[in-house]
Amino acid sequence: MRRLGRLAAGLAATTVLSLTAGGCVTVHGERAVVPGATVSEADQAVAAFLAAYNKADEAYDPALDADHVTGPLGAVTQAGLKARGSYHPDGNPDHRPLELTDATYLVPKKAGWPRWFLADTDSNRDTDGGDRDTRWLFVFVKSGPEDGWRAAYLAPLPAAKVPQFARDADGLAVPVTANAPELAVKPKELSTSYTEYLEHGAPDVFAPGATTSVWRKAREAAVRPGFSYQYADQPLDSGAFAPLGLRTKDGGALVFFSSKHFERQTAAEGLKPAVGRDTAALMEGAVTTTLTKERIASQLAYVPGRDGGDAGDGKVVMLNRTPGLVSAEGS
Repeated sequence: MRRLGRLAAGLAATTVLSLTAGGCVTVHGERAVVPGATVSEADQAVAAFLAAYNKADEAYDPALDADHVTGPLGAVTQAGLKARGSYHPDGNPDHRPLELTDATYLVPKKAGWPRWFLADTDSNRDTDGGDRDTRWLFVFVKSGPEDGWRAAYLAPLPAAKVPQFARDADGLAVPVTANAPELAVKPKELSTSYTEYLEHGAPDVFAPGATTSVWRKAREAAVRPGFSYQYADQPLDSGAFAPLGLRTKDGGALVFFSSKHFERQTAAEGLKPAVGRDTAALMEGAVTTTLTKERIASQLAYVPGRDGGDAGDGKVVMLNRTPGLVSAEGS
């Protein structure tokens, strides 16, 4: 199956801050272990992202926020804007500006690049209070000293499920390394473990749930008269799609990671797969008997420490999964 290159897109905010600005060192920043961003930088990154996102969403023009997004968030939103712009050339008739407020920044220290931070925000896309209250967690990444901040991950999460994060002596967030041996699953192995689990049921390191055991069974049971379905899953774990995580107070970690998924639908003689508007806008080739869809997904997972953490059984708990169509191919 063919692979597409990365795409890009965005979202951002008005803020209430909970991070001190002291202690940021810029001299020899490539070698020094320093906070990934100052309060001012984080605030400006979120505001710039929000302004670009709203312009792009109103016009259905991916070029308007391409410089403010990357990774899985960029791939999915850019493809979505391209698709919707193809059948709404005059822009989004239902545009409603996104607002982000009450932002808390969780900034880890690190040496070199890329640097990153987590913005924990409240959006105007839910109902505040009660079970329906959500927080929108954004990861912003800066690849080098001359590059701008870009949003790479977004995970809406019920407010009650946002964990308590560990803090270092300076009150900053504590990052987890890609090879963190103290976690039940190393962050760099999450994407491979997840895609192998979806295809083969092993490694059995994920807690049962809608995006793990339930989804596997649904794919296995996919039946429609005259059609057959095939699935393939691939890890995405480098560059703009690399996993990023922060330590939680209980010794576990909250980790963002990416993956790629293919779905192929093949029709019997005399039938043809249905093609929706978004699929048609992103498709190469013509559908006669086969339609292959490519999706990129970002996941947010709670990874317990090797002693089990809050999960109890030591398994990874999937907290959010956000997939999006990025290409299609007909044959």
